[in-house]
Amino acid sequence: MTVAIIVSFVLLALVLLLALVLPSVTSPIVPFGVRVPAQHAADPTIIKQARVYRWRVLVSGIVTASAGIVIFAVTGEPLLLPLAVLVLVGVWYGCFFLANQEIRAAKAAGGWYKGLHQGVTVDTDLRTNPPRFPWLWLTPALIITAATVVIGVVSYPSMPAMLAVHYGAKGMPDRVVVKSVGGAFALVFVQIGMTALLAGMAAAIVRSRPDIDPARPVGSARWSRHYMSLSAKALLGLVATIDLGMLGSSLLMWTGTVTPWAPLVVAVPILAAVVVTVAVLARNNRQRDGSEADTGLTHRDDDKYWRGGLVYINREDHALLVPRRFGLGWTLNVGNPRAGMLLAGLVALIVLVITLRLGG
Repeated sequence: MTVAIIVSFVLLALVLLLALVLPSVTSPIVPFGVRVPAQHAADPTIIKQARVYRWRVLVSGIVTASAGIVIFAVTGEPLLLPLAVLVLVGVWYGCFFLANQEIRAAKAAGGWYKGLHQGVTVDTDLRTNPPRFPWLWLTPALIITAATVVIGVVSYPSMPAMLAVHYGAKGMPDRVVVKSVGGAFALVFVQIGMTALLAGMAAAIVRSRPDIDPARPVGSARWSRHYMSLSAKALLGLVATIDLGMLGSSLLMWTGTVTPWAPLVVAVPILAAVVVTVAVLARNNRQRDGSEADTGLTHRDDDKYWRGGLVYINREDHALLVPRRFGLGWTLNVGNPRAGMLLAGLVALIVLVITLRLGG
């Protein structure tokens, strides 16, 4: 069994596990991306849809993995297994969307917001005393990137004349290029771009608009500050491990090392960091402060700004990032013009990877 197949199965297992546990770590007042009053958080429809969703995801995951194995056995093409991961993500969203629509229908039919006092709470201290950017957590990524540059510059004269820029499913080089600055330092450019992009996202998170519960504003605001800081640190820790993986891959290329375990040099650090990040954020994702008296207000019904429960589009909201309705962390406000600039930067980074890393 090749390394690529092992990595594919690990990814399938992680995606499936994440899909199954997300309903349990998402805030109970936004089940499957639908805003509901706290008194309806345990409505039978929501409980039923959570159970049905998990069964659908579990069955779909088993079917997808089995189909990938069968296709691989017939064709012998291991690259079809990573495609199974993408298929599972698509099926995952399909299961989410079905639950989202059922809960929306029950909410409308039951008039869950009828007679309730809706409100919006703002933490004014965010302007005068915002959470600090965790510069210390950015340091590892900067050190690793700088180390990669220095090692590359020192090693450049002694690098092989032909550089392996891509490894096949069996961990053997399947694309080589003549040594050049662009080819040798391709991953360094990606490191710099990735570090700048994710550091910018971390800065946007600590300056983002929190989703404060008007029923318990003080405790909710305190928790939001903690979660914003924690998320920024987790993101910076993730980019450090990504840079570490790219340093390892660059060293293999610069030294001409050939090993069937080459893909794991990049995959293992990143997968480990993703698992740790998800575990930390999931553990801190459901805020609770029972000591604060209820104000009698509830979140406003803002489902109209959320397309399919996942995509947030609100041109009147100046926030670039907002808390996710389903899952962990933050998502872009697509209605904000700055979101287009951020997405353009991401596309440019992807094009850079394709051009330098794969195009040779």
